[in-house]
Amino acid sequence: MATQMQIEQSLERMMYASRWILAPIYIGLSLALLALSVKFFQELYHFLPHIFAVAEADLILTILNLIDLTLVGSLIVIVMFSGYENFVSQMDICHTAEKLEWLGTHDYGSLKLKVAASIVAISSIQLLKVFMNINATSNDKLMWYVLIHLTLVISALLMGYLDKLTKH
Repeated sequence: MATQMQIEQSLERMMYASRWILAPIYIGLSLALLALSVKFFQELYHFLPHIFAVAEADLILTILNLIDLTLVGSLIVIVMFSGYENFVSQMDICHTAEKLEWLGTHDYGSLKLKVAASIVAISSIQLLKVFMNINATSNDKLMWYVLIHLTLVISALLMGYLDKLTKH
C-alpha cells in the first residue's frame, strides 16, 4: 500500500513538473515575435520611400498588411503570457516594473476566445485586402475566402456561446 502511494506521488510530481517543457515553446514564441517585428519594419522600410508615388488603394493595402502583422504580434503576446501563466507558472514581476493589467486574469476559456477573436480579425483584414483588389481575384477564390471567413466567424461565435453556457 505504501509503495503504491509512493509510485502515485512520484508520477504526479513528474507529470506536474513536465509543465516546464512548455517554457522553451513560449521562449520560441518570443523569437517568432522578433521575426514578425523584423518583417513589419522591412515592409515599412520598402514602403516609405514610395509614399508619395503610391496609389490610394495600394496605400490602404499596405496599411492593412501592417495592421495584420500587428494583430498577429498581439496574438503571439496574448498566447505567450496567458499560456505561460495558465500552464507553467505565475509571473513574478517586481513591483517597480510596469505590469500589464490583464496579466493573470485570463483563464484557458478566455484565452481561447481571445485567440478566436484575433483570428477572425486577421481573417477580416485578409478578406478586406482581397476586396480591395477584387479584379485580380477569381469568383471561385472569392467564394472560398468568404466561406472560410464565415466559418471562422461562426466558430468564434459558437465558442463564445458555449463558454457563456458553461460559466452559468
